[in-house]
Amino acid sequence: MRAPIGSFEDARPATERLELLTAPVAAAVREGWGGFPAEQIIHVDTDPEIADTAAFVEHHGADLLSRSANCVVVAGKRGGDVTLAACLVLSHSRVDVNGAVRKHLGARKVRFAPMDTAIGDTGMEYGGITPVGLPESWPLLIDPAVVDQDWVLIGSGSRRGKLITPGKALAALPGAVVVEGLGITS
Repeated sequence: MRAPIGSFEDARPATERLELLTAPVAAAVREGWGGFPAEQIIHVDTDPEIADTAAFVEHHGADLLSRSANCVVVAGKRGGDVTLAACLVLSHSRVDVNGAVRKHLGARKVRFAPMDTAIGDTGMEYGGITPVGLPESWPLLIDPAVVDQDWVLIGSGSRRGKLITPGKALAALPGAVVVEGLGITS
């Protein structure tokens, strides 16, 4: 199934929109990853006021909820060591921070990273953090349900836009690990 780019007012290949992307996201799109052609990554230019998933889905249609994914930054701590990681789950799920994430990171305690850490270390805007362009040293934990999507709608690094990408392309990002049970459906 092809991404429904025709259903968005302003969708173009992300390679044609590099100026709208944050520096790390633009670099990742320009370079590509895992053998996926950069032209398969679509940028949807949108009003920052509807950047949050709920508002975006309300504006563009409820059917997008099952194809939208959220990326959150977590900090795992064991002793004095802190490991930053990103987690990607479908929007109707929540991240199993105290189970799957803690176990995968080998951390004693895991919490959502403070906003200034998340935006400072990613170079992205809060509310637009995406797995594309994350620091390569970070683990990127992805729920299998995300990878199984023909296409998925994710952040673009800024609140002004979204990216549409094949689910399998996300599993090919640097540091990506598919983690069973990462996403918990409430």
